[in-house]
Amino acid sequence: MIPASDPVEAPGADAQGANRRSLVLLASLVAILLAAWGAGRVAERWALADLRRTAQAALGLQVGALRAEMQKQASLPLALAADPEIAAVAGASPSGPLVASVNRRLAQVAEATGSAVIYVIRPDGITVAASNAGAKGSFLGRDYGFRPYFRQAMGAGAGSQFALGTVSGRAGLYLSRRIGNADGVVVVKIEFDGVEAAWRKSGDGVFVADSRGIVLVASDPDWRLTTLRRIDEAERRRIRETLEFGDAPLPDMPLFPMAGTTDLVRVGQGAQPARVALLLDAPIPGTEWRLSTLTPLGRTVERERIQAWIIAALVTGLACLGLTALAGRGRRNRERLARASAQRDALEARVRERTLELTDANRLLRLEIEERRRAEAERERLGRELAQAGRLAALGQFAASMAHEINQPLAAIRSYADNAAILVQRGRGAEAAENTIAIGRLTDRIGGLTRQLKGFARRASPKREPVALAGILRNALELVEARAAAAGIPLVVEPGPPELHVLGDGPRLEQVVVNLLQNALDAVGGRPEPRVGLCVRETDPGRVAVEVRDTGPGLSEGLRAQVFDAFFTTKSDGLGLGLAIARGIVEDCGGSLNALDNPGGGAIFRMDLAKAPICEQDPARGAAAVGGPARAPLEATT
Repeated sequence: MIPASDPVEAPGADAQGANRRSLVLLASLVAILLAAWGAGRVAERWALADLRRTAQAALGLQVGALRAEMQKQASLPLALAADPEIAAVAGASPSGPLVASVNRRLAQVAEATGSAVIYVIRPDGITVAASNAGAKGSFLGRDYGFRPYFRQAMGAGAGSQFALGTVSGRAGLYLSRRIGNADGVVVVKIEFDGVEAAWRKSGDGVFVADSRGIVLVASDPDWRLTTLRRIDEAERRRIRETLEFGDAPLPDMPLFPMAGTTDLVRVGQGAQPARVALLLDAPIPGTEWRLSTLTPLGRTVERERIQAWIIAALVTGLACLGLTALAGRGRRNRERLARASAQRDALEARVRERTLELTDANRLLRLEIEERRRAEAERERLGRELAQAGRLAALGQFAASMAHEINQPLAAIRSYADNAAILVQRGRGAEAAENTIAIGRLTDRIGGLTRQLKGFARRASPKREPVALAGILRNALELVEARAAAAGIPLVVEPGPPELHVLGDGPRLEQVVVNLLQNALDAVGGRPEPRVGLCVRETDPGRVAVEVRDTGPGLSEGLRAQVFDAFFTTKSDGLGLGLAIARGIVEDCGGSLNALDNPGGGAIFRMDLAKAPICEQDPARGAAAVGGPARAPLEATT
């Protein structure tokens, strides 16, 4: 028997196969590169979008913190200008003991409030009293009649200016107030060293510029008194003549916009290479200043881009490998079938060879499966990191909301403290003592708010216990009735049964009622026949409704759909967190908070709570839950 001869391949078969494999390899490489490039661009956009959201939230917090620092000092010149001793020392020929006494008082006030210096100027511009009277570089006897803040106060009653001190050489904000009709001016200088130090600790670049683009306060000392845009020669000459910034050359700030972007810049670092940062800015309410933040991109965007490259390259490579394997298998099957009829011996050899090839392919498939398992494990790890980042972002939003809510009791504490000082001066000690007791309750309330922040970090469950609704309403009205009386707005209260108890957290429900009443007072401000109502009634069995009504402009259907969204506000100076936080508190207590249209005009905010069972109601415990001992039932007031 003559054995079958081996097949003879065409002379150009090897060359054609090599060319085919080269084309397949080239096409696979091109596909992998294109997929990696596209995935990198998408990942870069996602990372930048997430960074912008985080930076925008941080910008709002920075603006709020700086504005709070400035507002803390804003009322000090007004209070000092009304002091009779300060008015006397600014008059003609004050006595030596009086000047010494005023100097000591100003030094004490400056130390207590954190002001850099406080001084009194006569109508002719000469300083007659100062908190730094005993220090080197005292302001006593200095002529500040050329300062714009002095001329503004003498002409309009109040003034402000950011400038370098002519004696200290330190930059600061000067707040001035006229004493009486024209008996002189009292000036308070604020320096922002503490604010700048806090900015430096945050790691981001932060600076404040005025309407001319001159940087006044900055986390980097090298940025101070630089400019965001060119200052013409006439303005530079005016600045030098008024000694506003001394001999500062006012150079350009080392910010270089990147082509094709609106908020990405390169920040110069002297001899070091420039770094890329995200530039965002926002106005500071009540001023012509704007606060800007420079959030460095660092490795965040680069890491996301590299990860997208790797994943896209792996997926595309596996797809190309699979297609190539399928195409090769079909080609080999067709060749094997074509030669099977004529060459059986060759077929058996091909079968053995094919078996070896399948073994290799199986090994390759196992390797691919293992590689995919590793990729899946990497994806799960990235998911856990994203979940942690989301929790940290939620914690930052909660901290921002907590800062917003603490402002209410702080404002009440300030009002009680001012009233107590006046009552002590008038010899009404008993009433002053009541104010100090109220301050203590408000301090306990702030402590409760901070404990809520700790509870969030521990994932503590919301507290639900029977609390006296009358005590909640009484404490809430105590915080807003002074403002309502000052604005001439009637408060109509229908408190319901005094023994009524609900389930929830007393201090947090009180916080919700205060927020709703404050919003109602804001809504009716400036309206004809303003009125705010507070009504308590039992609705369904086991439920209690607390409604706050106002005669304001009301809420359109679109506003009612958005009014509880975080950071949505219709106020020019609001953060948009109050109602979002209030709804969260009520839902934690097992209730609901909704906005309704008032048929008689205005808006209604309705808080629906669960009524505490009679067996669980404890008047002493309910009173303690709202921060004080049980008191007489709340009466309906107008």
